[in-house]
Amino acid sequence: MNANDKINILLIEDEEYDVRRVHNTIKPFADQINIADVVSDGKLAVELLGEKTGLYDIVIMDYQIAGGLRGEELIKKLKLIDSSLQIIVITKMTVNLTNYDFARSLIEAGAFWYCTKYPGDIEEYIYQPTDFILSIFNANEKRKLLKEKQISKLKLKKNVEDIMQSKKIIGCSPQIQNLTEQIKKYSNSNVNILISGFSGTGKELVAYNLHYSSLRKYENFVTINCGGIPDQLIESELFGYEKGAFTGADKNKPGLFEVANHGTIFLDEISELPLSAQVKLLRVIQDGEIEKIGRTERIKVNVRIISATNKNLEEEIKAKRFREDLYYRLNVVPIFIPPLKDRKEDIPVLIDHFITNFSVDMGREKPVIEPAAMKILVDYDWPGNVRELKNFVQRLLFNSENIIDRTLVEMNLGTKGLTGWNQFGSDGINFKMADGIKTLKEMEKLLREKYFKFIREQSISDAEAAKKLGLAPPNYYRMSKELGLK
Repeated sequence: MNANDKINILLIEDEEYDVRRVHNTIKPFADQINIADVVSDGKLAVELLGEKTGLYDIVIMDYQIAGGLRGEELIKKLKLIDSSLQIIVITKMTVNLTNYDFARSLIEAGAFWYCTKYPGDIEEYIYQPTDFILSIFNANEKRKLLKEKQISKLKLKKNVEDIMQSKKIIGCSPQIQNLTEQIKKYSNSNVNILISGFSGTGKELVAYNLHYSSLRKYENFVTINCGGIPDQLIESELFGYEKGAFTGADKNKPGLFEVANHGTIFLDEISELPLSAQVKLLRVIQDGEIEKIGRTERIKVNVRIISATNKNLEEEIKAKRFREDLYYRLNVVPIFIPPLKDRKEDIPVLIDHFITNFSVDMGREKPVIEPAAMKILVDYDWPGNVRELKNFVQRLLFNSENIIDRTLVEMNLGTKGLTGWNQFGSDGINFKMADGIKTLKEMEKLLREKYFKFIREQSISDAEAAKKLGLAPPNYYRMSKELGLK
């Protein structure tokens, strides 16, 4: 066995006689077990462990060690330095009795196991050799499992930190400061939250921050756009189905609530949820159980629900399109995201953030934006909110060199901004391009992008925009993603 693969032990014992007996007990397994160091009091052990963190796998310690630091207090100190360290206690205190309270106090302090020292007339061994050696190997296995768990948790923590960095809420306005305070306040509760705001304000971004700041952050965060799935499929997506439940159901399908169990589900565009699915969602919230298609027994789930809408749900309730009882269940805590036009001071901060990120992605030097150009952008109302601003900044970078000036901004915004077809000219067509002739494919994409934006800005939801374009909601959602609008 390689020296690095050996089980390294720190022995804390103040009697030479017992040190020798521990050595004798371990000697037949010298190729697997190594007593790395021996110390005679608790304070020295703590100092040594602090200096050589990670060197020792197991501590074998006398309960009644010399010095002021001993017993349960010493165990706790050692575990504070290395929580994965396994501690085996040897003692004379239980030679003639079985003391369950003593054993419990050791385990609660953090010991893995304890054994009674044989009396002094047993010359060779500290304890029954087989049991003592097995305890060392078992302790080492537990340490390895704990180390693996710690590594996995560190990776998960790093993933969460990366997600939080990529989903950081940018802004300096009082409204954004209030929003971040709300997220801090509500993230560690399990209450359902309804996020409202105009399209493009960042409702999904807020949902991400709520989940990854919560105690559920290491569990699944599942998102679904309720307006992007046909009505006849929404229930099977949310709640799943059993094999053979209907024609074509050739295997079990877990619903998104099952996938999100112990985590969070984000229901975007909740107003588009069909009434039949609203009834089932209400039951999930009330009973914590889901009904799968083709299954008689209900399945218990523990899911936090965050929903979002850009519609006035109270108006939807009056129009009989949304259930009032479901609304109150979802709207336990309301969060409203104000439109970008109401927080103008965030615009320069957002522009700088997007320019920096896009410049890095494009591998180019970050361009400078002139004050006159910035003023135009701050004065513009941004009907598509942050999403529109982000896409516009990306387009600016494609068309700019080292400076973004007023002329470039006006040319990309159009004489009246991105309102209607003015950006194309009075006849709806303008073939003048700042960056030269475009291919037909590029022009088609540009036309689609501008038209999709125009229609979305004239609609109160994605579902309505899809209807105006003559597209099924899933196709609209897919094409929007392809154009970088989602």
